Amino acid sequence: MSDCRTIVITGATDGLGRAVALSLAADGHRLILHGRRSEALAALADEVGATGTEKPAIVVADLSSLAEVHTLPDQIGAVTDHVDVLVNNAGVGGGEPDGHDRRLTVDGHELRFAVNYLAPFDLTHRLLPQITDGGRVVNVASLGQAPVRFDDLSSEHGYDGWLAYNRSKLALITWGFTLAERQHRVSVNSLHPGTYMPTKMVLDNAISQIHTLKSGVEATTRLIVDPGLEGVTGRFYDRLRQTPAHVDQAYDRSVRERLWQLSLELTGAPEPACSAPA
Repeated sequence: MSDCRTIVITGATDGLGRAVALSLAADGHRLILHGRRSEALAALADEVGATGTEKPAIVVADLSSLAEVHTLPDQIGAVTDHVDVLVNNAGVGGGEPDGHDRRLTVDGHELRFAVNYLAPFDLTHRLLPQITDGGRVVNVASLGQAPVRFDDLSSEHGYDGWLAYNRSKLALITWGFTLAERQHRVSVNSLHPGTYMPTKMVLDNAISQIHTLKSGVEATTRLIVDPGLEGVTGRFYDRLRQTPAHVDQAYDRSVRERLWQLSLELTGAPEPACSAPA
């Protein structure tokens, strides 16, 4: 893969996504930035372009709507003939600014499960044909993890926003392991970029910062561009350190198969073509 990569980043207008975008743009990579507000995306694209680097392309979709997620591969295909890296960064936290109460999407799914898990699952499966051989999928997950409740995917009972968030992140990591096993053309890794970085999710909930945004950018961009990680797949990282997922469910074959099949049904996403190890 060449040094200059074409990189799609979801949730690029705030927090970690924005910081990662600015860092990658400064290094000369070609960016396609996703957000749900065209005005914010245009302002970020102008900011990047003003530095003298290539102005990013922008794609707009509300990830709480599967119909809008389905438009993204065509939007991306309209501005590039290939993608080298997909960064699934967009997410909804456990509290503000999206509220502490239980909310359902237009598709009837619990909001955090929909945005943090179903949307990246769906987008990645649909975009895979456009990702180059040897490309990468990077999932921004969390150390906050909790078992998926198959009998209560919409979290109808005893709702807690942070618990719903933790379940969605465990689902993201678990699916990443499965996707890495089922195809070997593209690497798939997940990471916890940092604890309580000064992002909107943290600041809006008045949580004290622990790690810096700079350290989160370092951990995330490493998985995106580090040549030493070529071919490394099916891993979870706590910042720069490879570590097991914190919930055994992620390694349970029956759980992984059940989550995979259920996610295909809920999203209508295509099943990726299997590929042999290189």
